[in-house]
Amino acid sequence: MTQQFYTSFLLDTNALLWYFWGDNRMDSIKEIIQAEEAEVFMSVVSLWEITVKVRMGKLKIDLDELRFFARKHAFPELPITGEYIKAYRQLPNLHRDPFDHMLLAQAISCPMRLITGDSLLADYSPLVMVI
Repeated sequence: MTQQFYTSFLLDTNALLWYFWGDNRMDSIKEIIQAEEAEVFMSVVSLWEITVKVRMGKLKIDLDELRFFARKHAFPELPITGEYIKAYRQLPNLHRDPFDHMLLAQAISCPMRLITGDSLLADYSPLVMVI
C-alpha cells in the first residue's frame, strides 16, 4: 500500500495560534507549511473558538490581526458546510471538544492533514498530524 502525499493542511486552533505567535512548537513543521506546493487553511471554526475564549477572558488576541496574518501567509478561510456537518455527525465521541470535532470533520472530508498539538485527535484518523 502506498502512502498518499498531502499538500493540503488544516491548522488546528492551537497550531494556528502557535504559528501566529512564533512558538517553537511549530519549528518541526515550518518547512512543510511554507513549502511552495503547500496549501494551508485556517478554519472559521478556529476563529469561532478563539472568539469564545476571548469573550470568556481565557485568551487575549486581536482577531483582526490574526486574520490579517492568515491572509498575509495565504491561509484561506475554510467555511463550515453541510458536508462537514454530515462528517461531524459520523465521528465517534472519543474527544469532547466540539471545535476539534468540526476541524476533524473538515480535514477528513477534504481530505487534508490536520496539524495539531492534541495527541488525542490522532485516534480519529491517520490524517491527524500531531506536533
